Amino acid sequence: MAGGVSEGSALWEPSEGVVADARVTRFVHWLWERGVRAESYDDLWRWSVTEVDAFWDAVWSYFQVVGERGDGPVRTGGPMPVDGLKWFPGATVNYAANALRRAGETPDETAVIFRSEAGGHRVLTYRELALHVAEVRAGLAALGVGRGDRVAAYVPNIPEALICFLATASLGAIWSSCSPDFGSSSVIDRFAQIEPKVLIAVDGYAYNGKRFDRQEVVGEIEAALPSLAATVLIPYLDPAATPDGLRVGMHYGDLPRPGSDTLEFEDVPFDHPLWVVYSSGTTGLPKPIVHGHGGVVLEHLKALSFHQDLGPGDVFFWFTTTGWMMWNYLISGLLVGSTIVMYDGAPLDLWSLAADSGVTYMGVGAPYITASAKEGRRPGEEHDLSGLRGIGSTGSPLPPEGFAWVYEAVGKDLLLGSFSGGTDICTGFVGPSPLLPLRAGVIQCRGLGAKVEAFGEDGTPVIGEVGELVITEPMPSMPVFFWNDEGGDRYRDSYFDMYPGVWRHGDWIKILPDGGCVIYGRSDSTLNRGGVRMGTSDFYRVVEAFDEIADSLVIDTGRLGQEGRLLLYVQLAEGASLTDELVAGLRREIRSALSPRHVPDEITAVPGIPRTLSGKKLEVPVRKILQGTPVDKAANRDSMANPEVLTHFTP
Repeated sequence: MAGGVSEGSALWEPSEGVVADARVTRFVHWLWERGVRAESYDDLWRWSVTEVDAFWDAVWSYFQVVGERGDGPVRTGGPMPVDGLKWFPGATVNYAANALRRAGETPDETAVIFRSEAGGHRVLTYRELALHVAEVRAGLAALGVGRGDRVAAYVPNIPEALICFLATASLGAIWSSCSPDFGSSSVIDRFAQIEPKVLIAVDGYAYNGKRFDRQEVVGEIEAALPSLAATVLIPYLDPAATPDGLRVGMHYGDLPRPGSDTLEFEDVPFDHPLWVVYSSGTTGLPKPIVHGHGGVVLEHLKALSFHQDLGPGDVFFWFTTTGWMMWNYLISGLLVGSTIVMYDGAPLDLWSLAADSGVTYMGVGAPYITASAKEGRRPGEEHDLSGLRGIGSTGSPLPPEGFAWVYEAVGKDLLLGSFSGGTDICTGFVGPSPLLPLRAGVIQCRGLGAKVEAFGEDGTPVIGEVGELVITEPMPSMPVFFWNDEGGDRYRDSYFDMYPGVWRHGDWIKILPDGGCVIYGRSDSTLNRGGVRMGTSDFYRVVEAFDEIADSLVIDTGRLGQEGRLLLYVQLAEGASLTDELVAGLRREIRSALSPRHVPDEITAVPGIPRTLSGKKLEVPVRKILQGTPVDKAANRDSMANPEVLTHFTP
């Protein structure tokens, strides 16, 4: 990884041409014609979070959202959704109608490129995608699925997942998905809460050269969901697979077909439930988070167009599974008319995938960038990435060295879009902008319409200091509600327990005077040593700069009013050993780069660092384990990528 890079080092500056051609610039000019004058990104952001109603009304009008806006106000009630806030009361919209609008405008343009680890390759035009959606829509309707019913899916990132989702949304039914690498108990914990009418599942999947038959797991899931009217089996791993072992099973190919090719869409209220996504589920029962059609349409149009700078002609890829909200974000590339690339398999060489598919915007988790850097990769030299003009990074904070490596090893003329948000809002709070310069380790800006602030210990905004990431004005993609949360108590406790009327997200953030942002990790896993608080991302940046360290986890076992021990766990690189010299070097560098208070009490080698299926380190669950919580109560093994390593983190 690039060394000697300090936080804030200049890496990229948008040219006059980039600024002039940016889609957000076109929006600014459109606003000028309507009397709103914004001379800079900061001006635009301040207007968007001060004149909240005017901003979101402008987003609807600018993108000509498919639906009926009506003549009502933008908001009633509030101040937040949990307090009764309603967005666009009286408006009707349907996500699927907006995602498939190009089927009627430019039907022969490519909508989907699919590739799999096993060599599978399919291409769907917008016309073909719409025809498939019409077929599955008719099949689901024949099974009794209608407005408000739930369709649960146990599927990988394949075209059938997208087709079934759009068909579900077109009916006004509610979608929820899990990746087939989830175990049965984890899936049941999620789906049993929403009582689905139909389960769509694959017979198995392939990953990292191995095949995994999931038919037995599908049977276990079906048996635990008495609400099911039907289970639809997609024979993905084995074309000869049959649903004979399922209680109410049928073959995907046997779904009833429509009488015509006409695709219809159910008009639903703006906040009608679109999908249910879930918190990571590392502890306790996962929170079933409900987002509405209209909120997702507006937020994703805004984020993908104005921040990722995506539109027609772009080829958009993000490495994800159907169990992570980035899948929901990826498929929304259809809203802005882009081609989306769906990939199923292990991240063996995503750079090659991007080159072969003509990707113009590639998104990955931050660990993939740091791993590529540690491997000494030079993707810009190894592949033809001349069409790549943007890289997205999320999932965890990307260290400054990761920023610098992208510009050294991938390309100098692209925008690295580090952004941070969450499943809770299905987007980023802070992220990139093609209008602003980029500095190492610094996220460029707060998102339009996202009034992000850092609250100090006294609960007031601070600039240039680390504080709690809060949102002080509502956003349309905030959850409409949590499923089975009558009265909203669980919703309120999740985000509004510390600051009533203000969303507390649970991350540490520093907002710089010029609007740039630095994320320091979860505020509930902060290292507080002798009164000096530090985010874990600072720690990982120092430790993982060592060639001998492949991954790491740092845990402060202290409790309120009682300082504990600081424990560092390291996963060694292949061929490395935790020698006395390495331990001494780690301690010396931590003392110098961080503080003497943050030198670990113990450094232990482990075979792996526990992560969720979406790649996040399990800091809080491991902390609970070390404080005495039983492993099975502290962490949900089925939501983990590597549950076997938990045995190495016991007191």
